[in-house]
Amino acid sequence: FLIEWINRTLKEEHIVVKSLEEDLFDGLVLHHLLENLGSLKLDVDKIALTEKKQRQKLSVILEAVAKCLQLEESQLKWSVESILAKDLLSTLHLLVAIAKHFEPTLALPPNVQVEIITIETTSRGLKTSNAVECITENKENIETQSKDDAFDELFSCAPDKLDAVKKALLQFVDQHVGKLGLNVKDIESQFSDGVIFLLLIGQLEGYFLNLRNFFLTPASTMEMV
Repeated sequence: FLIEWINRTLKEEHIVVKSLEEDLFDGLVLHHLLENLGSLKLDVDKIALTEKKQRQKLSVILEAVAKCLQLEESQLKWSVESILAKDLLSTLHLLVAIAKHFEPTLALPPNVQVEIITIETTSRGLKTSNAVECITENKENIETQSKDDAFDELFSCAPDKLDAVKKALLQFVDQHVGKLGLNVKDIESQFSDGVIFLLLIGQLEGYFLNLRNFFLTPASTMEMV
């Protein structure tokens, strides 16, 4: 999937990737990918023939990635040395992070996992250990995160539209609780005691609410609870 995505993205530049480990370790493809996706201008030569030049090039590229993704060094799952060493796991983590940041609508395959087998030489012979590394999130987590982040994104990206959203919500609430003879003019103050919220749920879901089970005009925090 990632190879197809890279080739599709860099099609106009006539770059064809066949192996993630072999074709990305020197930084050339990553350089083109970042320029294409993020319009980033990196202060480094595109072609690096020696290992020293490749290491310098990767350092500039990965520093730019960390800055764009706003990641601290401790959060990185890749490094200059691991990419240069053609480490597939590090390369996968790097590409997924780039794809999620620059193309958030890209439908990455969910719940991709890699089994890691570590072989260690000891005085008694070879010792092996197994671990599972998650490359992409599972579908349920992605859907939950998308739902949870909708209003956060509104607050951070489009605060100018907040009043319009409040007005629409107010009309929606007033339309339903108005059937009970109630008039909602301010969401913050009239929802603070929970009464309007309970009545709205009852109207939307057709629930019978026993008015003796809660205070219609709570006078204290205890009555609200």
